[in-house]
Amino acid sequence: MFDSAPLLRDVFGFDDFRPGQEEIVDAVTAGENVLAIMPTGGGKSLCFQLPALLRDGVTVVISPLIALMRDQVRGLQEAGVEAGALTSGNTPEETDAVWEALEAGRLKLLYMAPERLAAGSALGMLRRINVSLIAVDEAHCVSQWGHDFRPDYLRIGELRRALGVPLAAFTATADAETQDEIVEKLFDGTAPRKFLRGFDRPNIHLAFAAKDGPRKQILDFAAARKGQSGIVYCGTRNKTEVLAQALRAEGHVACHYHGGMEAEDRRIVETRFAREDGLIVVATVAFGMGIDKPDIRWVAHADLPKSIEAYYQEIGRAGRDGSPAETLTLFGPDDIRLRRSQIDEGLAPPERRMADHARLNTLLGLAEALVCRRQALLGYFGEQTEPCGKCDLCDNPPEVFDGTTPVRMALSAILRTEEWFGAGHLIDILQGVETDKIRARRHDALTTYGVGKDWSRPQWQAIFRQMMGHDLVRPDPERHGALRMTEAAKPILKGEATINLRKDTLRKAVRRPAVKMMVSEEDAPLLSALKAKRRALAESARVPAYVIFPDRTLIEMAEKRPATLDDMARISGVGAKKLERYGDTFLEVLTGTVEEVHPARRKLAGRDQGAIYDQLLEVQTQLSRGPDGVDKPLTCSASQLAKVAQLRPDDPRGLAQVLGDRRHERFGAAFLDVLRQAG
Repeated sequence: MFDSAPLLRDVFGFDDFRPGQEEIVDAVTAGENVLAIMPTGGGKSLCFQLPALLRDGVTVVISPLIALMRDQVRGLQEAGVEAGALTSGNTPEETDAVWEALEAGRLKLLYMAPERLAAGSALGMLRRINVSLIAVDEAHCVSQWGHDFRPDYLRIGELRRALGVPLAAFTATADAETQDEIVEKLFDGTAPRKFLRGFDRPNIHLAFAAKDGPRKQILDFAAARKGQSGIVYCGTRNKTEVLAQALRAEGHVACHYHGGMEAEDRRIVETRFAREDGLIVVATVAFGMGIDKPDIRWVAHADLPKSIEAYYQEIGRAGRDGSPAETLTLFGPDDIRLRRSQIDEGLAPPERRMADHARLNTLLGLAEALVCRRQALLGYFGEQTEPCGKCDLCDNPPEVFDGTTPVRMALSAILRTEEWFGAGHLIDILQGVETDKIRARRHDALTTYGVGKDWSRPQWQAIFRQMMGHDLVRPDPERHGALRMTEAAKPILKGEATINLRKDTLRKAVRRPAVKMMVSEEDAPLLSALKAKRRALAESARVPAYVIFPDRTLIEMAEKRPATLDDMARISGVGAKKLERYGDTFLEVLTGTVEEVHPARRKLAGRDQGAIYDQLLEVQTQLSRGPDGVDKPLTCSASQLAKVAQLRPDDPRGLAQVLGDRRHERFGAAFLDVLRQAG
């Protein structure tokens, strides 16, 4: 419908759209109201940035984090796009430049934080600058009970009505309930055109492990991936500091990040993570939304995430460049108790607490899964798939056993102690341990006392954790965490249902070998040299390294080794502006020399017109002294040859207008032959 291919190639440096992008770009460009749910790393930003260049007027982008906006603006400016942001983080000079571009009618994308909409002057300003489209990034922030709720997102629907322009909303995490909230609050309940792109991120390896010395588990995982950028998520601020120190002691470059730090210290960490290769950030979930670094190679959770949506969003920060990435999530009974109590003690209404428990159950089901994890994860988002072969359960299918008997013993002990005790005391009863607490309450007289001696204490701990994971029992906050049965437990207790449990969850985790090198051993030194050049350019420009070129572009350079600007222009991610700015610099790393190319020819690099220019130049050289080689030397200027290559006149008259009569007389017929052969 729209000829977006030239802009896709010349501005963004891509030959093709990723799956699903093109139809969204067409709908947004046509001015339809759009809700697009796309996986993290699926290329959401292109779906509003490209339409902004195809449409008249200004596209206003509402985005929740200053760091994310600034990174996207820098990336667009590097690609030659007029873009700017009005944020509290601007310098006066940056703000003046944005206003100047707006007043001159040059600015195509204006980024704003939702909080700015609260200012009375915002609407008047937006009415004056010819806004033609509103794009909303991280649209799930409109959900009042979501983990990323931003109250000012509720003003966006009002802004859409006031400006009378189409709105395109994008998010990576929206279940059916959240989608309904987005439609209600941003589109007044009138259904937009909805695009639900697959949630699968096949390049990300999924793995869970029961906690068994969690600090060592994280250190082992990081050691096998030394030198790669990673994130470790922790449940507490103190743990981020302790674990970051432990990683540094093991020789990693690591720092911590949490909401209790000074704002400037947080900014330093954010900047370092964006610009440095191989940095590990150990963080609470305060470090999250807005991370646009494409080459994060792994994400580990030292504690269980809050929900399956939070888990999906956090692991989704790995491998945004499409290259292989890995995850590890640790969990244990304390995590489950904490998450249950957070839900029960929260301010949400009862129906919301029930929904949050259901979400947690889904995450626990994923943690305790017996078959392919990706099937379980995608099933939550309504997608069916075959076993993926890229998760720990596909790598090493777990050994299971019929756990019905020990589970019935445990449930019976809970029932006979009237649901007033936690797992520790219940295990003492089942194993027949004599304690003061058991004697005082006469629990040694219970029929369940000592019936579980065939299982060790660690095995019973694993059984109780799996029972919590299957939502057969829940800790009761009003009874200091005592375990209470759910409705799901009753059929097992009555002998009407059976349950399988995993045998292997407390075995020592087998350390996985280091991940495969991103390039061959032969290409690795060249990739390192390309990264060093990128780092120097990024530090000089004070921008994140991936704004210069993402990892996948450098990898393609190292593997294909382009020798000319034409070759370089065909590398994915090298658009016209970046070719002009960085082409010679990276070619020098690749070839050791700088290619001497006339500026007029340079602009045609990587295009069909470039090859035509070269043929015209060759013909001109042959005819510069006439067909017999005895005439006075005559040549065309480089700009004339470039114009012929671009316009491709198909008749002598049109060619003469470009060349002039004298040059047309000598070269016209031969040039027309070249143009006809080029089609």
